[in-house]
Amino acid sequence: MVQKTKVTGIGAYLPKNIITNNDLSKILDTSDAWIQSRSGIQQRHQADEGETTSDLAVSAAEAALAHAKLTPDDIDLIVEDGEGNLVWFDLTFPATAALVQKKLGMRHGAAFDVQAVCSGFVYGLSVASAMLETGQAKRALLIGAETMTRLLDMQDRATAVLFGDGAGAIVLEACEVAPEDLDTASHVMGSYLRSDGELSDILYGDGGPSTSGTTGHLRMQGREVYRHAVGNISDAINTLLQRTGMSIADVDWFVPHQANKRIIDGVAKKIGLPLEKTVVTIHQHANTSAASIPLALCQIVQEGKVRRGDIIMLEAMGGGLTWGANLIRW
Repeated sequence: MVQKTKVTGIGAYLPKNIITNNDLSKILDTSDAWIQSRSGIQQRHQADEGETTSDLAVSAAEAALAHAKLTPDDIDLIVEDGEGNLVWFDLTFPATAALVQKKLGMRHGAAFDVQAVCSGFVYGLSVASAMLETGQAKRALLIGAETMTRLLDMQDRATAVLFGDGAGAIVLEACEVAPEDLDTASHVMGSYLRSDGELSDILYGDGGPSTSGTTGHLRMQGREVYRHAVGNISDAINTLLQRTGMSIADVDWFVPHQANKRIIDGVAKKIGLPLEKTVVTIHQHANTSAASIPLALCQIVQEGKVRRGDIIMLEAMGGGLTWGANLIRW
């Protein structure tokens, strides 16, 4: 038998407060047409004052546990994916995952954060899967939760219109699969991760406790990000497909990080994937960083579009630069 990891539950949470493009046009030199033409975004959700990142994470985690018909007592690992800047953490320390553990009432297991910016969920799935497959845990909660709107410079319309708040979570469980069943059994098939610190200056937060002592604001060179995103993500996808012995024709659903509609379309075109297989939720949620993939995946699961055995490709790129992909058989 081969030790693998499978997804057994999924959940999401979006704050009630919705900010439309027209709402932003009242405080910024922008318009609904301008925002949609450059990003595909129509609206975004914003956390209420006093609503913390861990609050969002707990709501998504509870939904995922309910979907899996489990309780916190059944979980022995929590991996929380977030940006890692002070503005997303409830506190400078401990990790947001530890606060989620506390709010869920867990007094056992382990909890920690993964900081890979928008690639956090892809990185987190690779880490959590590896821990389950090596026997370090039996069941894990993998959570992507962000309060991105609190890092925005509202004088910078190029970035202020792009981001939203939200959280998504999945339950992962260790499982044994017979080698002859690997072509049909539900499991995480593989991951591929990359980074290049030389490109850290094109997407970053300009604050930090050891530099400015402030949270700072998000800064981005949009054209450079786009240029690297399409190429890097496509290479990661093709590398992972090659390593797992799959082809793009085998992929049933492509769930990309919801950064920008142009990037999503550009990657789909470059890898030769039909747009009808591509999940797009950016018009509803905007860019929710590490939360965007589980939010998009949860939506198509809840809509009944995903069937057992479907091959799902996840991908993301974020500050660092970090990027990567995961392949799942549902």
